[in-house]
Amino acid sequence: MNISDIISLFSGIALFLFGMTLMGDGLKRVAGSKLELVLYRLSSTTLRGVLLGTGVTGVIQSSCATSVMVVGFVNANMMKRRQAIGVILGAILGTSVTGWVISLSYLEGSGGWQQLLSTETLTGLVAVTGVVLRVFSKNQTKHHIGDILMGFAVLMFGMHTMSEAVSGLKEQPWFTKVLSTLANPLLGILVGAAFTAILQSASAAVGIVQALSASGVMPLDTALPLLMGVAIGASFPVLLSALGANTDGKRTAWVYLVASTIGVLVCASLFYLADTIFRFAFLQTIMNPFSLALVNTFLRFAIVLLLLPFIDALDALVCMIVREKKTDGEDPAMRLEERFLAHPSLAVEQSRLTINDMAERARESISSALGLTATFSKEGFEAVKRMENDCDRYEDALGSYLVKLTGRELTRRQNEDVSKYLHTISDFERISDHARNIAESAAEIHNKKMDFSDDATRELATIGAAVREILRLTVHAFTENDLTLAARVEPLEEVIDRLCDEAKSRHVERLQCGNCTIQQGFVFNDLLTGMERVGDHCSNIALAMLELEEDTFDTHASQHRMMNEQTQDFQTAFEDYSARFAL
Repeated sequence: MNISDIISLFSGIALFLFGMTLMGDGLKRVAGSKLELVLYRLSSTTLRGVLLGTGVTGVIQSSCATSVMVVGFVNANMMKRRQAIGVILGAILGTSVTGWVISLSYLEGSGGWQQLLSTETLTGLVAVTGVVLRVFSKNQTKHHIGDILMGFAVLMFGMHTMSEAVSGLKEQPWFTKVLSTLANPLLGILVGAAFTAILQSASAAVGIVQALSASGVMPLDTALPLLMGVAIGASFPVLLSALGANTDGKRTAWVYLVASTIGVLVCASLFYLADTIFRFAFLQTIMNPFSLALVNTFLRFAIVLLLLPFIDALDALVCMIVREKKTDGEDPAMRLEERFLAHPSLAVEQSRLTINDMAERARESISSALGLTATFSKEGFEAVKRMENDCDRYEDALGSYLVKLTGRELTRRQNEDVSKYLHTISDFERISDHARNIAESAAEIHNKKMDFSDDATRELATIGAAVREILRLTVHAFTENDLTLAARVEPLEEVIDRLCDEAKSRHVERLQCGNCTIQQGFVFNDLLTGMERVGDHCSNIALAMLELEEDTFDTHASQHRMMNEQTQDFQTAFEDYSARFAL
C-alpha cells in the first residue's frame, strides 16, 4: 500500500462521510419534520416505542439523531424516561439499515440487465437525477430530494474509492496480522468502540468496516468484535448531547450506553462461551459487505430482544448511575430545548406550547390582580409577583429561542407561526407587568385603608369584568388560532377605552362634589390606566394574528382601517359589548 493508496483511502473516507451527512440532512428535512412529531406523540408503549424508534432511525439514517431527540423530549418533560427507553432500543436496531444501503455500492453486473444494477450505473443515474432536481427545480422539497440523491451518489463513490484503496491490503502480511490481533474479542470491541466514538457515527464506522471487508481477507471472528464495539461507541455522541440536560435527560442519554454495553457483553459472553464448547467453524468465514450488514443487523436484533423484558431494570440502573440533584427546579420555559432547533417542527411546536402557557399565565395574573382590588391578601399579591416574574422569564427564553429558530430552514406555515410569536410575546409580558401595577395599587388601597364611593367601586368592577372578558377572548383566540374571535377583540377594546374615559370624567365630578379625595383619585386613575393598557395589548395581539394571516403586518393601519370602515360585524360586536358593560 503506497502513499497514493493512503491518500485515496482518506479521500474516500471524506467523500463517504460527506455523502452520509448530505443524504442524512436531506432525509431529515423531507421526512424528519413529520417523523419527529410522530415519534413524540405515538411512542406511548414500550413495543410501540421500539417499532417507532426503529422506523424513524431507519428513515433518517442516524440512531444518534433519534436518541438526541428523545433526550430532548425527556428533558422537556414531554416524554417519560421509561417510555424513552423503548425508542432508544429501537434506534439501536434501526441504525443497521444504513449497512444495507451501503451494500448497494458493491452490486456488480457483467452485462444486460445485470449491468443496469451495477454500482457505476446506479451511482450515475442517482447523481444525474439529484443534480437536475437540485439545480433546476424551484420546489423546496425537490431540492431536498436532490440532496438525498446526490448524498447517496457521493457516498457510493466514496465507498468505491475506499474499496479500491484497500484492495491491495490482502497482499500485505502486516494487515493480516492486525486482523488476527483484532480477533481477540476484548481488543476488537475496544477498538470498534474507540473508532466509532471518534467518528461520532455508528453508520460511518460500519461503512468503513464494510470497505475493509471488501479486501476479501476479513473473517467473521475479526468483524464480529468490531461490530460489537461499534454498537457501544455509538452511545458517546448521545452522552455528549446531554451535558446540559437535567437529571432525567442525563439518565435517558445513559440508557444508550448502558443498554448497548450490557447487550454486547451478554451476547459476547454467551457466544464465545458456546464457541469454547462447540468450536464454531463458521467464524473463519470470509466476510463481504452484504454478509457483514446481515451480521450487524442480527447482532443488534439480539441485543434489543435480550433487553426488551428488562426495561424496568435498565431504568433502575441508570437512576443509580445518575443521582437525583436537589438543585433541579422547574423552569417555566423548560420546553424550549436547544436540541430541537435541528428539528424545526418540534421547535415550533414547543414554542407554541410555551407561549400558550405564557398567555394563560398573563391572563391569570390580571384576574388575580383585579381580585385583590376587592379582597386583598398578601398571598395573592405574592402570587401576582411570581406570575409576573414567570412571564419575564418566558419572554427572555422565547425571544432568544425564536431568533435562533429564524436562522433555520422553515416552511411557510412555520415562518408565519414564528412571526406571530415574536410579535406577541412582548404584549403578553407587558400584560403581566400591568397586573403587578394593579396589584400594587390594590396593596396601597389596603395599606392606607382607602374606601371608594359606591359609584367608583361599581365602575371599577364593570371595567374589570370587561378586561377579564377581553383577556379571555384574546388568549382563547391566540391559543386556538381562532381569527373569528380575534376580530371581536378590537370592538371590546374600543368599549374599554370609552369606559375608562367616562369613569375618569365621573371621578372628576365626584372630586368637585367632595365625594372623593385627591389621594383616592391618584389610585383610581392608576387602576384605570392599567386596565386600559391591558386592553391595548390585547388589541395588539389580535391585530397581529389578523395581519399575519393576510401576509402583512401593520397593526396601526389595520386598527385605523377597522375603526373607519365600521363593518357590520364590528358595529354589532361594539353595540353588544357596550350594552353588556355599561356604567
